[in-house]
Amino acid sequence: MTKRDAIFPAGRQALYEINNYSAAIRSGDLLFVSGQVGSREDGSPEPVFEKQVQLAFDNLAAVLKAAGCTFDDIVDVTTFHTDPATQFEAVSAVKLKAFGEKPYPNWTAVGVNWLAGFDFEIKVIARLPQPT
Repeated sequence: MTKRDAIFPAGRQALYEINNYSAAIRSGDLLFVSGQVGSREDGSPEPVFEKQVQLAFDNLAAVLKAAGCTFDDIVDVTTFHTDPATQFEAVSAVKLKAFGEKPYPNWTAVGVNWLAGFDFEIKVIARLPQPT
């Protein structure tokens, strides 16, 4: 069996160690990024929802950067929300800043009742840029 090609950004190692998972796995020309939450450096949740969402996107950007990707390389997004109806506007504002112009990636939003103390999570699949 081939070993997993794990990607880790600098920082936030406590969260990965506590929960025994990789930030992302590179497989062929795809990058599968684990759900990113609005966690601080020590793994604790950011309490203000809008800041938590921005921090989740910032944490996602760090994982993408560690793999040599950007938001432009994302092809599929899944987000998890503890209260989608009231959170939609805040998430949309951060999403528009991150993804900018059309065409946007695929997006699936899922309402959930538990995210280990968080209120928002984002996971993505990105295409790795071809070496030049």
